[in-house]
Amino acid sequence: MAVNRVAFIWLILPVSVFAQTNRYFVSFKDKANSNYTVASPLQFLSQKSIDRRTRENFTMSEEDLPVNQDYVQQVKALGAECYFTSKWFNGLLVQTEASIVSSIRALPFVTKVELVAWGARLTGGRAKANQKFERLSATTSLQNQAQLQMIGLDKMHTDGFHGEGIDIAVFDAGFNSVDTLSAFKALYQEGRIKAAFNFVQNSSNVYAGYPHGTWVLSIMAGNVPNKYLGGAYKANFFLYQTEDVFTEYRVEEYNWLFAAEKADSAGVDVINSSLGYYQFDDLSMDYTYKDMDGKTSVVARAARKVFERGIVVVNSAGNEGNKPWKYIITPSDAAGVISCGGIDDLGKLASFSSIGPASDGRVKPDVCAMAYNTVLIDIDGYIRHGNGTSFSSPLVACLAAGLRQALPNASADEIYSRLINSASQANKPDNFFGYGIPNFESARTLTDFEDEFEIYPNPTTNLLKIIFKNPNAHEVKATLYNSAGQKVFEINKSVTWEDNPYEIDLSHFSAGLFFLRIDAGANSSSQKILKMN
Repeated sequence: MAVNRVAFIWLILPVSVFAQTNRYFVSFKDKANSNYTVASPLQFLSQKSIDRRTRENFTMSEEDLPVNQDYVQQVKALGAECYFTSKWFNGLLVQTEASIVSSIRALPFVTKVELVAWGARLTGGRAKANQKFERLSATTSLQNQAQLQMIGLDKMHTDGFHGEGIDIAVFDAGFNSVDTLSAFKALYQEGRIKAAFNFVQNSSNVYAGYPHGTWVLSIMAGNVPNKYLGGAYKANFFLYQTEDVFTEYRVEEYNWLFAAEKADSAGVDVINSSLGYYQFDDLSMDYTYKDMDGKTSVVARAARKVFERGIVVVNSAGNEGNKPWKYIITPSDAAGVISCGGIDDLGKLASFSSIGPASDGRVKPDVCAMAYNTVLIDIDGYIRHGNGTSFSSPLVACLAAGLRQALPNASADEIYSRLINSASQANKPDNFFGYGIPNFESARTLTDFEDEFEIYPNPTTNLLKIIFKNPNAHEVKATLYNSAGQKVFEINKSVTWEDNPYEIDLSHFSAGLFFLRIDAGANSSSQKILKMN
């Protein structure tokens, strides 16, 4: 979870206490003899999900088909408790005794059995938890006005966009008391809680447990007349508990995957995930900074598949900025995921906000919003302050929801591009603020943004990097000339997300002045490049 990590040492028991009953992800080799076909997608996807794929020009494949249920039944017949399946990863989450694992692994259609969590968790319940925040004094004006105004959510509301008709999924650690607090009453009265499921315990109860999701949801949907107004308070919400605050194992990444597939199938428009991973209770599961490349972790790969299908994914960058790790955590490293850093009400970077870049050099975080003294609603109904990039993410997700409402035909690529190109330092991103503070009105009205790019570092010694801000298969030509006007390098290619940042190796050139010309569509730009020794 992208909040300060809490160690519940007294809850961590020796493995032997669990009688070797653990959780595993079982990977299948194929989807042979499937009862489903991409020609009949309404069998496994909603019409809204299909329409979104059409808008994105996304071609459905076998990857979207449900897993082979015969495979599931054969695993179950060995004595394993079978729970959630993944279409995209073609596998199954089981809870079983370790002694059965070898039998599962021996099945001819099984390619891998991965331990994802020690102990049994998919049965039973847990008590409510609470964390104290500072209580705000009573007032007759909106107490969260500053955080709305900072990114233009107040103007978004004035323009008539409050999230109406937009489906937002919230992945979090629990939504304690959301079903009883008056601040969320309209969600239930108007039927705008579309789904609620607890993947941690295989239950429909998300309303008892750690209240982190309550705080996050309040920033988006809370409504206390004349005192508090969420950024997208008229949207529809899907509440998915994927995070287990009592332990930290890789199963939570798979819970994220299961929730993402469920949200995708339902036709969700935006996902807010105030969660992140790099370190686990089992050290063998830990990631390194090198793994923060958007392609390695389970959850980053899942987030990328979500984005490819046209869902806007907004994720907190992490709260590691003042810790030894310091970098962003996954899935905020994934390309296309809007990674949110944190600032205070004066625009100063919060000390805890994780920094970039992604380990492969891409700019991260992408944008920033208020994460220090963010105003939220607690489980007792009082309005309080809270800190963490967990709270900047839902603010930006509201902005994304407003853009989706205002621009219903825009692709997820375009929403992403509009957000970063609207930000306060779009022309000079860095590893702290990313592209800066986004703005709704600027993002909505941008016109000439499709082919913008950023070139850095300049001056440079060896590598010159080009970041394409909307690399949606655009044809790009980059030509490098020396000071005598001679062409010394040229590329012509269709640029995709995987090319960011594109690197030009200058190590074999002598020091001096160069000129780089980039042609992208009807736009062209030239820039002086100084090569240093």
